[in-house]
Amino acid sequence: MLLIATLAVAFAASAQKADSMKRTLTFDRHSNRDVTNYTSDGKRHEHITTNWKGTYYEAIFVNDKMTELFVEGEKIQQANWAKYSTVVAQIREQIRKDRIQAKKDQAQARLDQIQARKDQEQARLDQQEAARDQEQARKDQEQAKIDQQQAQRDQEQARKEQEDARKDQEQAKMDQEQAHKDQIQARKDQEEARKDQALMKQLLADLVSDKIVPHADSVKELILDSNEMTVNGLKQPDEVFKRYKEKYKRFSGGEFSFENSGNIHGIHMSRNKVSDN
Repeated sequence: MLLIATLAVAFAASAQKADSMKRTLTFDRHSNRDVTNYTSDGKRHEHITTNWKGTYYEAIFVNDKMTELFVEGEKIQQANWAKYSTVVAQIREQIRKDRIQAKKDQAQARLDQIQARKDQEQARLDQQEAARDQEQARKDQEQAKIDQQQAQRDQEQARKEQEDARKDQEQAKMDQEQAHKDQIQARKDQEEARKDQALMKQLLADLVSDKIVPHADSVKELILDSNEMTVNGLKQPDEVFKRYKEKYKRFSGGEFSFENSGNIHGIHMSRNKVSDN
């Protein structure tokens, strides 16, 4: 605040000098200055000194309103300020641009400092990395010797594995042949199951048609073999048994049973001989 008050007094004193008095050039006429400060009453003072295209200008502004103008140290009366309005405007515009550029330069300088610190840190890390690389290279050489010894053991192991692979191929060939046989048998089993299902559907229909059961779903258990026939635990008369035995030789030729209760559902049968029926 003392500095601001002092500058304010200095500005007031300069304004009281006679208009005809030649202003002493206290600054280097080839330097450019723009000093801004605030007085205790909150007014904004700006003091501009600049060499603009070979002519030395000095201007004082209070709250952005020009209060004094000097050209080559000569105070210009306010009545003549209009002649200098263009050059004053150009000077102030250049100052505005310079301020913007100065802020950019400061920001860039901060970024450059940050980058410089990063570069220094990276250089330190690179040195550490180089030291680790050297140590790793030494370890790699030692490992290379170990790897050569291991390679010799691996070659011997490879020969053994080749022999094992040859045996495995022979076994795989036998497995493929067996798998082929299994596939053929599976197709046969599927075909047998299809015939059983179709024949069972027909048998259930006959039971309903013969009024042995009211409907197919009511058959919970059925047994048919070479000796007898039971439906839901009831042994059927010989006449019925013989008729079904003859018609369904595929079932009666072995031990055949059918269950449809709870979680149990399906045909259970072992055949001694499979009929075409």
